[in-house]
Amino acid sequence: MKKLLGFVVTPVVLVAAAVAVVVWAHRGADVAELGVLRTGRLWVRVREHVALCAVSTALAVAVAVPAGVAATRPGRRRLAPPLLFVANVGQSVPTIAVLALAFSVTGIGFRTAVIGLWAYSLLPVLRNTVAGLAGVDPAVVEAARGMGMSPAQVLRRVELPLAWPVLVAGVRTAAVVNVGTAALATFVGAGGLGALITVGLDNQRDRILYTGAALTAILALTVDWSLALLATVTAPRRGSSPSDGRGAA
Repeated sequence: MKKLLGFVVTPVVLVAAAVAVVVWAHRGADVAELGVLRTGRLWVRVREHVALCAVSTALAVAVAVPAGVAATRPGRRRLAPPLLFVANVGQSVPTIAVLALAFSVTGIGFRTAVIGLWAYSLLPVLRNTVAGLAGVDPAVVEAARGMGMSPAQVLRRVELPLAWPVLVAGVRTAAVVNVGTAALATFVGAGGLGALITVGLDNQRDRILYTGAALTAILALTVDWSLALLATVTAPRRGSSPSDGRGAA
């Protein structure tokens, strides 16, 4: 009950915080600031930011989850260290450097920003996929095989449901990190809330700067809440047996 109450209260608080930020941004702003902080323009920046994060995180999941599954299959586990090393390299390089490299290939715009964010978000998803599948009790896997399940059925009906909470935690981490990192997308012309921060810094307009920073923080908290809710809703039910197909992801 307490957990359910938290899921209900959190979005109300986040919406109230967002409204308060917009009201504060408009109240007392001069003509130049209002030109940047109009509600319509703020909404465009939020949409751009959400699109950057959603596309890059989805691409990271599409690449990292199959790679993590492949690296945990019998006979292929030696692939895990090099895959994790490559993902570590992608995250250890500063995001602005990745954006600069992508810019030299794909030019300015949305696609360049997505490439940089995608490279930066691979590691959490890949690492948690490998950790989640590696943490499944071998006895449970052997029992499923003893029941006559094929390797694909074992993966789909036993391993993935049991690894699901860890896997979703990796996606959650990647998505939240992406929200903050996407503020740098403005340097390659991809827009987003980072544009407000840059305008505020360049023109010494604290109201614009604080508005962009506050909305970015609220968006990160919203993404975190949404994926926590997803993890709770899709978690295998207690008492369900993976072998009967219930609770499968």
